[in-house]
Amino acid sequence: MSESAMPVYKIVLAGDGNVGKTSLIRRYCDGMFEQSRVMTIGVDFQTKVVLLGKNRVKLSIWDVAGQERFGSFRDSFYRGARAVALVFDLTEPESFAHLGLWRDEIRRIVPDVPMAVVANKTDLSPVVSADDAHRWARQQGMPFLQTSAATGHNVEPLFLGLAHLAVHRPGA
Repeated sequence: MSESAMPVYKIVLAGDGNVGKTSLIRRYCDGMFEQSRVMTIGVDFQTKVVLLGKNRVKLSIWDVAGQERFGSFRDSFYRGARAVALVFDLTEPESFAHLGLWRDEIRRIVPDVPMAVVANKTDLSPVVSADDAHRWARQQGMPFLQTSAATGHNVEPLFLGLAHLAVHRPGA
């Protein structure tokens, strides 16, 4: 199947600024990690073709700016999302505390979109308990995954899991 005839699924990474959304996407799409990064302004996206079973699909991976000042126009970036990762930084408790706000913001625009909770930066000394994060995700009915963009730990399973959620989204 040519790339132009391939189904395209929009997935979104959301969460506070500096939790590692851009780094996760770069690690997955480009196989690289940059220690210092410039803040995402508004939104950025990349595409990647993945193999799910015997089918190839194209992911349109949207990296939504987490800073509060971009909140007024984020809504338009969520439209059409087929799966969302709520990303937080294990070394930053505030980013974990804000997951409910992110969930609510996204649900206003795409009420039935499947979401996963992603605890990033496992390579650093965690401050947030992974057990607490896993419990919160379970209460929300969301899958939970721990990742590290720096080491690549669980990055591919994250995006393949999001692709699976997007392809098998109920009602889509």
